[in-house]
Amino acid sequence: MADGAERPLRADARRNREKILATAARMFTEQGLDAQMERIAKEAGVGSATLYRNFPTREALVEAVYRNELAHLCEAAPALLASRNSPTEALRAWTRLFLDYVTAKYGMIDALRDIAATGGNPYGQSRELVQAAITTLMDACVAVGEIRTDLRPADIAAALEGIALTSAGAERRPQAERLLDLTLDGLAVRR
Repeated sequence: MADGAERPLRADARRNREKILATAARMFTEQGLDAQMERIAKEAGVGSATLYRNFPTREALVEAVYRNELAHLCEAAPALLASRNSPTEALRAWTRLFLDYVTAKYGMIDALRDIAATGGNPYGQSRELVQAAITTLMDACVAVGEIRTDLRPADIAAALEGIALTSAGAERRPQAERLLDLTLDGLAVRR
């Protein structure tokens, strides 16, 4: 094994890690940073030692959850394009996933800021990854003539961020979805 390379996780260890990340994401979304590490382990169906072996600190868990949610969001773009009837449907579905991602991030925002303040970089490459996913979706929509060609992925990313930030929280989700629909309708090619 190369110096500094990590050994791949066994299948059971990988499943445990994934259960911890999924449970922590849900609990941070619901409870914010009040979510207790031991409770996360219990609800994930693993022991506290397993949780702490994977994530020795709350900050490590928060950062891993954030990066995992970001990866799921960005990896969803090609899958949605393959599974939906049209690229526009895929884009619309992806924007809902973006809201879910921001909602999860919102529950962890204080911890993410603390990590950044101490020199960590939980946001490393986030903007680029999100814009790459949006580019994939927009290119597919443009290729079939479903959306305008005068917008850039950065424009859509900024609109999505604004909608998500002003409509964070479950009580505001209907408003966020209406704003997303309005924004996406504005992208459509007028015939």
